[in-house]
Amino acid sequence: MTLLAFGINHTTAPLALRERVAFAPENLQSALQEACAQAGLTEVAILSTCNRTEIYATSESDAQAIQQWLVAHTAIEAADLANSYYCYEDHNAVRHMMKVAGGLDSLVLGEPQILGQMKSAFAVAKEAGTLGAELHATFQQVFNIAKRVRTETAIGENPVSVAYAAVSLAQQIFSNLKQDTALLIGAGETIELVARHLVEQGIKHIIVANRTLDRAQRLAREFNGEAILLADIPEHLQRADIVISSTASQLPLLGKGAVESALKKRKHKPMFMLDIAVPRDIEEQVGELDDVYLYTVDDLHAVIDENKKSRVAAADQAEDIISEGVEQFLRHQRALTAVGTVKAYRQKAEQLRDMELQKALRSLQSGANAEQVLQQFARNLTNKLIHSPTTVLKEASASSRHHVLQVAHELFDLSLGSEFPNASEESVNPAADKSSDASEP
Repeated sequence: MTLLAFGINHTTAPLALRERVAFAPENLQSALQEACAQAGLTEVAILSTCNRTEIYATSESDAQAIQQWLVAHTAIEAADLANSYYCYEDHNAVRHMMKVAGGLDSLVLGEPQILGQMKSAFAVAKEAGTLGAELHATFQQVFNIAKRVRTETAIGENPVSVAYAAVSLAQQIFSNLKQDTALLIGAGETIELVARHLVEQGIKHIIVANRTLDRAQRLAREFNGEAILLADIPEHLQRADIVISSTASQLPLLGKGAVESALKKRKHKPMFMLDIAVPRDIEEQVGELDDVYLYTVDDLHAVIDENKKSRVAAADQAEDIISEGVEQFLRHQRALTAVGTVKAYRQKAEQLRDMELQKALRSLQSGANAEQVLQQFARNLTNKLIHSPTTVLKEASASSRHHVLQVAHELFDLSLGSEFPNASEESVNPAADKSSDASEP
């Protein structure tokens, strides 16, 4: 069984492709079950964010099965995906998952949100019934290492995130946010962080628009803002100097006509609009309007690159922690291969013990001396337990397989003096002594 990490992200695929491969939250469970059935995956979890879509799976096949299923499921061109995807296997897949969870593979280096998003992907897969023992154990190790990265390095100390970069970009357009009104579309974690950063920068007023009014009201109350429904956006759009949108909608929420109408009511006072949703919430054509500064998540690169510099040293330290985590995972996986052998050895020892114990009990019941019975029981059990290993060791010694004797010393924790030659050329390379005596014909 192979562990696979298959996906596209902000470094391999443009926004136009990423939004077509994105999975809506309400469709994720059915997509997971479909992937298992149609792509032949044993276990699967899907992480879908504005910057990446990744499929973590165990399978007896390779990446081609996932690639074919994703093309069929999303109706994208096979060539587009073929030029944009990456796929890691086994320990490289684990390393990649750890880097993603630790924020080392994010658009914003050290971004804290991605760990929560990965935990959500884990929970959805578990609920959908597509998470088995292997993927479950992998995620647990990934989460443990991500936590170490957060607590043992400074990678998350500075307030660098997509939300932070969004507010920084807004400040480049409006130097003094204290006179401005922000319309935030959506009420998820990213929008909450945006609101928090805007308040820290002294924003005059916040309007929160959401599909459900209750969620918008809860967020608005926290920041002394105003809550409206998505359907009410056209009525309030002219009040907004800053519009930042991040929803899970599969269709655009703001079109060119609505924004054009709002600009007329504003007497063409400039508007800053940032769409950090995938798929996009704001129609691309809005950017054609005068007096509108429209940016997407991909436009945040310049702002984010400046903030990355302070986290490079911490990232190096995080890489060391991840390497250690991968090695721990591999050791655990290798240890699992011994489980069958240990179980069989224990069962054999217990059978020998039970046989000798029954003999001893029968002797006691017949009136034999208890001390003599116990001594005989101990001798018989010892002889039975060491019989097979002793036979194998004698045969190994007779055939000069000294490495077997060395392993026995380690296996049985023996502290006896050396009774076999040290690892020599013939034990390292059994063909060495033959080649030294051989001569060319």
